Amino acid sequence: MSVVITGSIAYDYIMSFPGRFRDHILPENIAKLSLSFLVDSMTRQRGGCAPNIAYSLRLLGIRPRIMATAGQDFGDYQRWLEEHDIDLSWLRIYPDEFTASFFVSTDQENNQIASFYTGAMARARELSFHDFDVSDVDLVIISPNDPEAMRKYVRECAELGLRFIYDPSQQIVRLDAADLLEGIGAADIVICNDYEYDLIKHKTGLDDVTLLTRAGTLIVTEGERGSSIYTEGRKISIPPAPPRRIADPTGVGDAYRAGLIVGLLLDLPWEVTGRIGSLAATYALEHAGPQEHYYTLDEFIQRYIDTFGYTPELERLRALVTGSGLKVKG
Repeated sequence: MSVVITGSIAYDYIMSFPGRFRDHILPENIAKLSLSFLVDSMTRQRGGCAPNIAYSLRLLGIRPRIMATAGQDFGDYQRWLEEHDIDLSWLRIYPDEFTASFFVSTDQENNQIASFYTGAMARARELSFHDFDVSDVDLVIISPNDPEAMRKYVRECAELGLRFIYDPSQQIVRLDAADLLEGIGAADIVICNDYEYDLIKHKTGLDDVTLLTRAGTLIVTEGERGSSIYTEGRKISIPPAPPRRIADPTGVGDAYRAGLIVGLLLDLPWEVTGRIGSLAATYALEHAGPQEHYYTLDEFIQRYIDTFGYTPELERLRALVTGSGLKVKG
């Protein structure tokens, strides 16, 4: 099973605000918003959508391939990914650029305000699926990246007949309506969170019915309420996996996507696939940083059973323990 992860590679600067953003935003003055939040802590973490998804995929027994760009400061991060047996053969490093950086502040309600410096990510448009052998590729995810690269990858996946997940999320703001409509129409699956779902509708002018028709399968994550999967004329409600503690929400959505990809590759029912995504997301939520969680596949399966109950399809997931040659280190 071969999956290609396209998306950003970044260093995350994660900051904690000891209050609620909404207490300091005046709706009547939103047109002249000017705010500064004094944060209590900051950590620098390995991040970016592509490695975040890839890391959780590796924990779940799949060896992913990353197609992305990084800069001159990527050395330590590269070694970390190589130690975790993630395929970097399609990754390109630009010595004249810095790796992208993500700056995010999180308040006491887990709301976030963020900004992103593109750095080497802006060169992702120079990569092309046509430059690689895609004969073994079972699935691609187009996650947030350089907007021009995302446009390009949608078209190339369609041209090459590659099955792909379209995940515009943080780049909905930078993509225009035509881009979003093209991605939604060409993708096998579209994924976003509930706020992004409303933003897509606003930007494209689509209503619920039309959007669901165009998307085919649509997955909307809903934070502590779980997620909803809309497919083949039905809605499947996926419950959240209760966390043992809450540390930081950064990277939770990426971990969910990793669980989703595993379920798709194993051809599991949507009900099981969604729950794998929920549990993978909860592991990330319990740790500060998007690649700081760790579990063995057996531990993951046991927690799934404890949380959601046993289902025979889990044996397909368990089989990855023997077949993957896992080298992941805790």
